[in-house]
Amino acid sequence: MLTPKILRFTKGRFNVTLEELYALIGPDMKAVDSVIRNRLYSEVVLVRQVAEYIISSGGKRMRPALVLLAAGALGYQGKRHQEMAAVVEFIHTATLLHDDVVDESSLRRGRNTANAMFGNAASVLVGDFLYSRAFQMMVEVGDMRIMRVLSDATNVIAEGEVLQLMNCHDADVDEARYLQVLRFKTAKLFEAAAQLGAILGQATPEVERALTAYGMHLGTAFQLVDDVLDYSGDEGDTGKHLGDDLAEGKPTLPLIHVMLNGTPEQAACVRRAIEEGGRDDFAAVLDAIRASGALEHTRQQAAKEAEAAREAIQCLRDSNYKKALLQLTLFAVERNH
Repeated sequence: MLTPKILRFTKGRFNVTLEELYALIGPDMKAVDSVIRNRLYSEVVLVRQVAEYIISSGGKRMRPALVLLAAGALGYQGKRHQEMAAVVEFIHTATLLHDDVVDESSLRRGRNTANAMFGNAASVLVGDFLYSRAFQMMVEVGDMRIMRVLSDATNVIAEGEVLQLMNCHDADVDEARYLQVLRFKTAKLFEAAAQLGAILGQATPEVERALTAYGMHLGTAFQLVDDVLDYSGDEGDTGKHLGDDLAEGKPTLPLIHVMLNGTPEQAACVRRAIEEGGRDDFAAVLDAIRASGALEHTRQQAAKEAEAAREAIQCLRDSNYKKALLQLTLFAVERNH
């Protein structure tokens, strides 16, 4: 584990690794891992196998880290933030298990998806187990506000999944509809994670609203960059197949930008690719994306969301935790995986 150091915040350049950011919460992250391992236990062998497979496959752990950093920024000294961070990771993992079944994905984090290894039925059911285990842990905390935040977030995420399903192969999806899916499906759990830290830290209503807004904007920036990486990332870095979104007929912001700003031929090519799905037109779509500046536009939108996240928490007192939260916005935008 790295030794915590004074973090430098340099706007416009990411100069601290994710590992260095997490060094500040190193002991807490270790404790969260321990909670996750202990609470994954089930007498049903297949539940243990699938849950352990997906949990051990890595990931950035940004959502549980958000709970810890937000609570730390408010001087929280207890242990409940570790339990709540584990709950957030369980909810996130459940959504991944379900997501990969819906999307028929075969690769995540550079490994076969759980559904590719164990089948769709097992993945869905273990996802349900993780959701229910998360709710058991929430009840044990005995705080109605925490339960409301997490139950509302879980409900909104489910709505986001359905909205995305409805948008697939629909080339008429505009930026507003796309952003609604993004905020429901991805940003909502970032928002809830930051809000949980605020509640545990007994924040004032103003500070709680600030951290909640921070989480929402951070999650939005994170997903916008994910959509960029689907057309520009290195599969060795992202752990996913390039062009997965196109194959599934998902109208993400780079594609929407081409249809609005590209040539008629480029717009028609993208429209056809969304409506038909698959990878047959991937090379032509990628050329249109590059020629129209769609990736640059999407990164600019992500940068605006990151800036909004930084602005939201200016009310926090200065601390290493605040600096880490600020640096996290740069990582979200400037990462390559």
